Amino acid sequence: MDKPSNNNEKGNINKKNEQLDQYRIQNTGKKITTNEGLKVADNHATLKAGNRGPVLMQDFHFFQKQMHFDQERIPERVVHARGAGAHGEFELYKSMNQYTKAGFLQEPGTKTPVFARFSTVQGGRGSKDTARDIRGFAVKFYTEEGNYDLLGLQFPIFVLHDAFKFVDSQHALKPEPHNEMPTASAAHDNFWDFVANNQESAHFVMWAMSDRAIPRSWRMMEGFVINTFRFVNDQGKATFVKFHWKPVLGVHSLLMEEAQIIGGVDPDYHRRDLYECIKSGAFPEFELGVQMIPEKDEHKFDFDVLDPTKVWPEEIIPVDIIGKMTLNKNVDNFFAETEQVAFDVTNLVPGIDFTDDPILQGRTFTYKITQSHRLGGPNYQEIPINQSLCPFHNNQRQGFKRHRIDVDQVNYYKNSIANNTPGPTSPEEGGYHHYPDKVEGRKVKASSDSFNDFFSHARLFWNSLSQVEKQHVIEAFSFELGKVNNLSVRKQVVDMFANVDKEMATIIAYHIAVDPPKGNHVPVTASSPALSQANTKHFPHTLTAGVIISNGFNGKEVKNTIDILRQHGVFVKVISDKLGDVVGEDGTKIKVDHTFLTTHNVLLDSLYVVGGHSDHQSIFNLKTSEFISGIYKHYKPIGVATTGQSFFQPSEQNNLAGVIFAENNQNFGEEFVSAIATQRFWKRM
Repeated sequence: MDKPSNNNEKGNINKKNEQLDQYRIQNTGKKITTNEGLKVADNHATLKAGNRGPVLMQDFHFFQKQMHFDQERIPERVVHARGAGAHGEFELYKSMNQYTKAGFLQEPGTKTPVFARFSTVQGGRGSKDTARDIRGFAVKFYTEEGNYDLLGLQFPIFVLHDAFKFVDSQHALKPEPHNEMPTASAAHDNFWDFVANNQESAHFVMWAMSDRAIPRSWRMMEGFVINTFRFVNDQGKATFVKFHWKPVLGVHSLLMEEAQIIGGVDPDYHRRDLYECIKSGAFPEFELGVQMIPEKDEHKFDFDVLDPTKVWPEEIIPVDIIGKMTLNKNVDNFFAETEQVAFDVTNLVPGIDFTDDPILQGRTFTYKITQSHRLGGPNYQEIPINQSLCPFHNNQRQGFKRHRIDVDQVNYYKNSIANNTPGPTSPEEGGYHHYPDKVEGRKVKASSDSFNDFFSHARLFWNSLSQVEKQHVIEAFSFELGKVNNLSVRKQVVDMFANVDKEMATIIAYHIAVDPPKGNHVPVTASSPALSQANTKHFPHTLTAGVIISNGFNGKEVKNTIDILRQHGVFVKVISDKLGDVVGEDGTKIKVDHTFLTTHNVLLDSLYVVGGHSDHQSIFNLKTSEFISGIYKHYKPIGVATTGQSFFQPSEQNNLAGVIFAENNQNFGEEFVSAIATQRFWKRM
């Protein structure tokens, strides 16, 4: 079975890491000092007037230490507050010079340093990773022409088509202001009231209620740059473009119940997964694809290509894969890098420009305001993680957190003293030049009539889902709306989504105790197979198998199975009732990674049931049965060793899809690996 490659080419010069090296400080083995470098003789007690006397004001060491602590927190992001990131590189597969003059997209094999950050929207920094939520997928390219930021979501569409409503959408999504609840959840009255009264949100909400909203990991999450940009080549010809990140491991999700349990068991589930995979050398990989439309074809489709609430169906407008991003280095300091990284949609390079996409236009100033507020002023670009690889020169000299010492007398343009420098660069020499798009019309507060079809693409999405995925959408709606107290809001939402699918809305109405809808869905029969996760890739690579084991196992059989799992890139976690070693009947020793108390079945992708003899056999058997029940309930594969057969009674073997037995099975290891790659066995439903 093929597995994704790990591109860790030795000798590859990562210029961004070289730049960051000058800021990396190793404190281990050093003597402690104040921030000014004064060596500290005592670092465990305050200066007092006598052993039991008052603390003295002249203990400046203490006051500096306390002052720094009191000001350690900076404002968290209003949206995308919770996230984690990593360094990596982007390698270009094919030249795009026919469409764009962007330097990093010219020569195949070109490698560009990147920093990627994944995030949730609704919750604060202290919320859980696995909430049903929108996720950010932001990538900063450190190109030779300046920083280029590609900002996306795990959905290809936005909640609205006019930026003026963005603030309202986020106010409605966030915890309700009178009680600051619920955390990291849209299951409340305000959000669904907003949805019912802003029905252009229908398509976005369908994605939010689907499995896409609870990814298995960031490594298995698709990323979409929701806005339409322009590629511009060196002849000045423009092409509409949308960007996609395709995970090499395929697109996979958690079940709703799993996500809710994991949020309590391990709220850091996604960031831990990213960190540990990179640490182990199983580098996350994403291929970059582009959809392109010639400007002359802008009006050829039955939807407006600039409408951010619509998808460009991949079957109509194919995704051309042009390169791959590999995340191969964890951050050294979360605050200095991940928390202080500043993304900005206006960080462009020559050859990439805006369109009249109304959400994109509305985002052009908000990032700079946000980052200046969060990071202490307008000089946040001087923070090491945000610094460009190429030198920058301008006439800005002051402001909070200024680090540069510009020695020039002149700080204005035009001038004669410095011979009009720093001065502009012509487009021919690499200066950024805005595409001369033709604009005409009267100033109006309005949206285009071509954006007023709210339900056809929501219906397209529904038509594209498998029956299992549709069932999960209904369950998600029923859960979310079941948390809404206002009966009128629940009824409005049901009536609204009858436009997407009447049967779906009728089932939801039954679950939330409102009258069934009377309307019917829009007459759209088309589907897009690319939108269904049922059609994604499957690999065993980096999935986790829990091995439940105690003493007295068949050493040869178990060791051979574990070796096969690891050969296929499966992560193995050994679980028993206590830490230490378990010993097989032939003396084979295996180290235990977790006890039943320190892990949970929802953290595993599969289970290998070995069994054995424990000093507390009844407890071991009970916990083993609980793990088996949880794994089976969530449709995950189970491998059964010869010594684990007793946990599966004949009366229970009426539906054993995805359960692989080792007894009299010479191909057990390979069959179990294949089952792990499948991930879910929906036939158990």
